[in-house]
Amino acid sequence: MADGNILMGVVGRPHGVRGLVRVHSYTAEPADLPRYAPLTDERGRVWSVVWRAEGVAELRDAAGRVVADRSEAEKLVNLRLFAPRDRLPPVDDDDEFYLADLIGLAAVDVAGADMGRVVAVHDYGAGSSLEIVAGPGPQSVFVPFTRAAVPSVDVGAGRIVVALPDEVEVAGDVSERVA
Repeated sequence: MADGNILMGVVGRPHGVRGLVRVHSYTAEPADLPRYAPLTDERGRVWSVVWRAEGVAELRDAAGRVVADRSEAEKLVNLRLFAPRDRLPPVDDDDEFYLADLIGLAAVDVAGADMGRVVAVHDYGAGSSLEIVAGPGPQSVFVPFTRAAVPSVDVGAGRIVVALPDEVEVAGDVSERVA
């Protein structure tokens, strides 16, 4: 999450010769991506998505100009599309949250000792993991985001409880690295 924006989709490879592209939507229902328009990219450019087939879309810029041909579409591969966090629907209850809401939360161990703050949520395909940084140094601890490793998430209170698995080794005492 950068500047309160949430990654909603990524432009994939071109589809055909008329400027259509494959779009990987990260919304609960992929077809809902256009509801969050206007979407922005990392450079601040504004885009809208118009579905033409399942997973295939036409992209339009802020002026409504359509990406017209394959060579123009090729330049947009891996374009990341963001929407402001406040445009996402509210969660239904206290047990639900967006992964982006975890960033910035305090992390404590099961005994209540400070471990640092969640600085990122990563997902490389095998499940999400949380990156926790303690203090000003570059030292990070990566924790699998599972019920066993993170038994408690309280977004309202601004903290998570972490039960480090035996497989995770932290060099030195975590509390020594907290500023």
